[in-house]
Amino acid sequence: MAATRSFVVKIWRQAGPQAQGGFATYCLDGLSPDMSFLEMLDVLNERLIKEGREPLAFDHDCREGICGMCGAVVNGEPHGPLARTTLCQLHLRHFADGQELVIEPLRARAFPVIKDLVVDRSALDRIIQAGGYVSVSTGGAPDANTIPVPATRAEQALDAAQCIGCGACVAACPNGAAMLFTGAKITHLALLPQGRPERARRVLDLVRAMEEEGFGGCSNEQLCVQACPKGIPVRVIARLNREFLRAALVSEEGL
Repeated sequence: MAATRSFVVKIWRQAGPQAQGGFATYCLDGLSPDMSFLEMLDVLNERLIKEGREPLAFDHDCREGICGMCGAVVNGEPHGPLARTTLCQLHLRHFADGQELVIEPLRARAFPVIKDLVVDRSALDRIIQAGGYVSVSTGGAPDANTIPVPATRAEQALDAAQCIGCGACVAACPNGAAMLFTGAKITHLALLPQGRPERARRVLDLVRAMEEEGFGGCSNEQLCVQACPKGIPVRVIARLNREFLRAALVSEEGL
């Protein structure tokens, strides 16, 4: 039987958006190393409820590394220390017995705290709503199958399409930029024939929405790439910049 784990857990607690927040410390022991990080938080909440105390609020949904809802910062790293792993797929065996774990919400100007570890990431949704889709008629699936797409271009589009909008890139960036997220959405559609008719308008609308939501600018730190659980490459930011410059030159709206 595998040895159990014990941790000193310091977690950010905040009753509401306008409340003063702070860290609360809990000692957890007897935990299986095969537990996921979120299962550890479940154990903590069961204890808090039994003691008649307020349980911890944290985001989660699929718990399969698919949806991106489980974003939080562990010891200063969004989603924790394991590369290309969401928080729900991070297991306790990756931490030393007795280690102190500091857990915070995703910190960014555009992500206001709702409660405890839960933040409002709807700013990312509003960027998509600004034009991160195909609205012109491009036919059905049989029509798409008749359009030749080079394999390299298709692979790059699929790489960008993996973005799950978890917000880890924003929290990792010292400027709170959403360039990796927005670049992934623009790259995905710009590389495919179906996305090309709205290519110029899309990038102008998405960049404008990104700025209106209060996200910072990119200073090429590339911490976003390290934090991304899906390994979105930095080249999507380069493509965003190229697409924006091209659109500014050809669009009637200009800059």
